[in-house]
Amino acid sequence: MPHTLASLVNHTALKLTVLAGEGRLDVPVRWAHASELIDPVPYMEGGELLLITALKLDAEDAEATRRYVRRVAEAGVVGLGFAVGVNYEGVPQALVEAAGEQGLPLLGVPRRTPFIAISKAVSAAVAADQYRAVTAGFEAQRELTRAALSAEGPAELLARLAAHLDGWAALYDASGAVVAAAPDWAARRAARLADDVGRLRERPAPASSVVSDTDGDDRVELQSLGTGRRARGVLAVGTAAPLGTAERYAVHSAVALLTLTTERSRALQDAEQRLGAAVLKMLLAGEPDHARAVAGRLYGGLLDAPFRMVVAEAVAGEEPASPAAVGGGASGVLDGLADAMDSAAARTGEAVLAVPDGGRLIVLVTDGGAAAEACAAYAAAAEVRAGARPRSRGRAGRAEGGNGEGGNGEGVAVGLSAPTGPTAAANAYRQAEQALSVARRRGRALVEHEDVAAGSVLPLLADDAVRAFADGLLRALREHDARGRGDLVASLRAWLARHGQWDAAAADLGVHRHTLRYRMRRVEEILGRSLDDADVRMELWLALKATSGAPGASGAPGVSGE
Repeated sequence: MPHTLASLVNHTALKLTVLAGEGRLDVPVRWAHASELIDPVPYMEGGELLLITALKLDAEDAEATRRYVRRVAEAGVVGLGFAVGVNYEGVPQALVEAAGEQGLPLLGVPRRTPFIAISKAVSAAVAADQYRAVTAGFEAQRELTRAALSAEGPAELLARLAAHLDGWAALYDASGAVVAAAPDWAARRAARLADDVGRLRERPAPASSVVSDTDGDDRVELQSLGTGRRARGVLAVGTAAPLGTAERYAVHSAVALLTLTTERSRALQDAEQRLGAAVLKMLLAGEPDHARAVAGRLYGGLLDAPFRMVVAEAVAGEEPASPAAVGGGASGVLDGLADAMDSAAARTGEAVLAVPDGGRLIVLVTDGGAAAEACAAYAAAAEVRAGARPRSRGRAGRAEGGNGEGGNGEGVAVGLSAPTGPTAAANAYRQAEQALSVARRRGRALVEHEDVAAGSVLPLLADDAVRAFADGLLRALREHDARGRGDLVASLRAWLARHGQWDAAAADLGVHRHTLRYRMRRVEEILGRSLDDADVRMELWLALKATSGAPGASGAPGVSGE
C-alpha cells in the first residue's frame, strides 16, 4: 500500500495538522523534501511533500504566495508542510487561502517536529512498500514456477498470473494465434489484438508495447518471448490500472518462464527436424519401409494417411520487407510459413514434417489437414498484401486462382503436390517442384500441381524466353506481310487451327483453297521448313499462341489434310 498524506497525518509521533486540502489526503507521497528556494520546481520530480519555513517567501503577500503555490502544484507537488513558530508564529492566512484555491493539502508542522523526522517517516514507508512489493514478486515467481512445471504448463501459469494481476493474460504462438488465455473470456479480448501482436513480432526480441484500445476498458501490455532474432511468442496482460512494482515482477517472471518453455520446445523441434530430414531423405530415395521405421510415432501417422509435399522458396518482392524478414534474409519469409503450419497442426494434433533445404522449405502435410489450410491461407494473405487478386477456396480447402499474372506473394512462392503416399514421395517432390516453377513464372504465391495438370499449357508460354523464340520464328513472315505481299501469318493460323483442312481454312479466310495452298508454299519457302513435319507445325502453333492476343482460341495442329 503506497504511503499517503493521510498516513503521515495519522502518524502519532509527527503531530501534523491539516490546514487546507482535506479532500486530497489519499494522494501517495513519493518523497519528502525541504527547500527554501523561491522557485524549487526545477528540483522537483512530482509526488513530493514540500517542507518549507518561508525563509525567503513573503508568505503574507497574497499575490506572491498565490503564484508560489500555483507553480509547485502544477509541478506535481502533492502537499506543503509549513513549519509553525520558525519564521512565522502562526500559519499565514494568505498561504492557507492559496493552498485552498489550488486544492493543495497544507500541513502544519509543530516546532518540536523536525523536518528530518518527516523525511525519515516517508523514507521508511517507501522502503517498506518496496520490500512488500519485492516479497510479493518473489512469491509470485515461486507460484508461477510451480504452475509452469505442472501438467497444464502455460495454461496454469496464465491462470495464476491473471489472478495475481487481478486482470487477464493470454499467450500467442510464433504465428500470432492465441493458444491459451485466462480467464476463458480473455481469448475473445486477445483475438482483437492480432494486428498489435503482429507488429510486435516484427521487432527483434525482447520487445514490449502498451496497447491503446478504445474498445476495451483495460490497459494492455504486450511482451515478446524468446532470446533470438525472431519472437517465439507473445504474452499479453490486461489490467484496470498501470502495473505496480509487485505486478511488474510477476509479469517479468512469467516472461522468463515462458521464454524458457519456448526455447526448450525449440531445441526439441530442432531434434525433431533432424529426424524429419532423415525420414524425408529415405522417402525421396525410394525407401518407404526404412522411412516408416525411423519415423516411429512422431511422423508415422503422417505417413499412414495421404499427404501432400510442399516446396517453398523466398522470392524478391516489390514492397520493402519487414524488419524481421530483413534481419533473416530469405529465411524470415520461410520461417513465417513454417510457423503458421506448425501452429495450425499443433492446435489439431496432426503431425507436420518440415525440413529447411538451403534456400527452400520442404514440408509434408496431411491432405486436407490444418497445416495445408494454414499454408493456403498464408499464401492468400501474402498475395493480398502484395496487391494480387485473392484466390477462391478450392479442393481440399486450398487457395485457387486464374492463370493471369499477379503479385509475388510478398516474398514467397509455394508449389504443392497432389495427394500421395510414401511409395510415391519422389514423384510428389517432382510435382511440387514443377508447381513451384509455375508459381515463380506466374508471380503467384501458391500453385498446385493439380491445377497445372488440369489447366491449359498456354499460360506456361508467358515467358520472355518463349516470346523471344516465337518472335524470331515468325519475324520473316511478319516482315513479308508488312510489305503488303499477303497475309501469311493469318493464313498460317487458320490452316493450323483447321488441322490442315484446306477447304475449311480457306472458307474461314474468305479465299480460294488454291490461294491458301500458294500461301502455305510461300510460308515453307520463307521459313525454309516443311509443314508436313509435325514438330514444325507444333512450334509454329505455339509461337502463334505465345504472341497472340487471344490465348483462348480453339484449335491445335494436327496431321496434314487434303
